[in-house]
Amino acid sequence: MVFERTTDGEVSLHTVPSLHTDAGVLIAFSERVGGVSHPPYASLDLAAHVGDDPRCVDENRSRLCAALGIEGLRDRLTTAEQVHGTRVVEVTRADAGAGARTDVGRGRPPVSAADALWTRERGVPLMLLFADCVPVVLVRPSAPAIAVVHAGWRGAAAGIVGAAARVLGGLAGADDLTAYVGPHIGPCCYEVGEECVSHFDNAFVTITAASSRLDLGAAVGHDLERSGVPKERQWHLGICTAHSTDRFYSYRAEGRTGRHGALAVIL
Repeated sequence: MVFERTTDGEVSLHTVPSLHTDAGVLIAFSERVGGVSHPPYASLDLAAHVGDDPRCVDENRSRLCAALGIEGLRDRLTTAEQVHGTRVVEVTRADAGAGARTDVGRGRPPVSAADALWTRERGVPLMLLFADCVPVVLVRPSAPAIAVVHAGWRGAAAGIVGAAARVLGGLAGADDLTAYVGPHIGPCCYEVGEECVSHFDNAFVTITAASSRLDLGAAVGHDLERSGVPKERQWHLGICTAHSTDRFYSYRAEGRTGRHGALAVIL
């Protein structure tokens, strides 16, 4: 398995050590343990928009960076205002640190209205937030370039993952784009209505919902494949968030809750 689960103190993460060693790229999918937030956000909540204490969120983000060994990049952490859309935004050096701090009056706001961030800059960690939606990290070692993508059902149906893959795939360099898909709600727990199913029947000819359950991971995998990332360069963690609320946040299973993260940085 390409992923490795590690624990630093109480913070648990899923990383890809070979990327760090071979390409100088660090990626991670965080779990919900090891932070300071109180229920219903316990405990490593990374989101500023769900009602948690901003001081707790900032401390949790600092703990995440420390667990990854990138404490020195804490204030260059770059986040986005996620809107379940299809906007893919390049993060430049001037954008570094957008949304890094959540306390009022400290730092800059996140990148506006974006569900995919990508960069070629070194030392600029990108992070998006999740509680059932599909986190995807794209890595292009030869460019080098990275992207972090947030795919709920609307974004997945509209093709945001493929759009981000095509951006990185269009850069100069070897054809080495690889995708890492983190924890998300599985078809075992994701019942949807006819309207949602119709979007996927129309957008993904080979993907349909079995009865009323949707396999978002399969839709994302299909979008990646038709956008130039073959199955042999896709790695899926394969954990259902709704089945694992002791380790991950799940909006579908819990309602009011926190958010875990997907992070990537070129070192």
